[in-house]
Amino acid sequence: MTVVRDDADGLVAWLAPGTPLLKPVLTDGRETRHAGPVAMFTADRVLKLDVWHGTGILKVSPPGKPWSVWYFWGADGTFRGWYVNLEREHVRDWASRRTGTVDHVLDLWINPDRSIEWKDEDELEGAVTAGRFTAAEAEQIVADAHTAIRDIEAWTSPFSDDWQFWSAPPAWRLPVAPTTHQPDLIAEELHSG
Repeated sequence: MTVVRDDADGLVAWLAPGTPLLKPVLTDGRETRHAGPVAMFTADRVLKLDVWHGTGILKVSPPGKPWSVWYFWGADGTFRGWYVNLEREHVRDWASRRTGTVDHVLDLWINPDRSIEWKDEDELEGAVTAGRFTAAEAEQIVADAHTAIRDIEAWTSPFSDDWQFWSAPPAWRLPVAPTTHQPDLIAEELHSG
């Protein structure tokens, strides 16, 4: 991803269309969701070098929040909405210039009219069944979603920051494909989610 801004207000990064990425997939190459809400957390996975398909996504990671906010646009440039990805607060590794997080499965979709839809409740339930999260951790994730909803209803930052009007400068180049990775870290992430 390309860093747009990184300061006390948070990390803002751009995932441009066509950006190369490493992603976990099932051993037969299918997306992990094809395994179902429980097996998607227990089935064997491998890493696949791919590219980001579709329009770009602007991701805003506010400091101190267990979520990031993703901005989506349609192919014609029309703003489609905000996606609140519940996740562990980002941890920085300044030496490698990387940040890391763990997805908490449950998500929220906010339409341009600010109506809110819950997403992937079945996957959170599956994650508990699979042992990825305890029932208590799942309750905290749901509580975090309610906290995010309060921020949305109050229209706090980053929602109020007008990132939906941002666009990437045309001169920005795509990041290069990853050529190295930390196998132990990636293996740990594949098994934890």
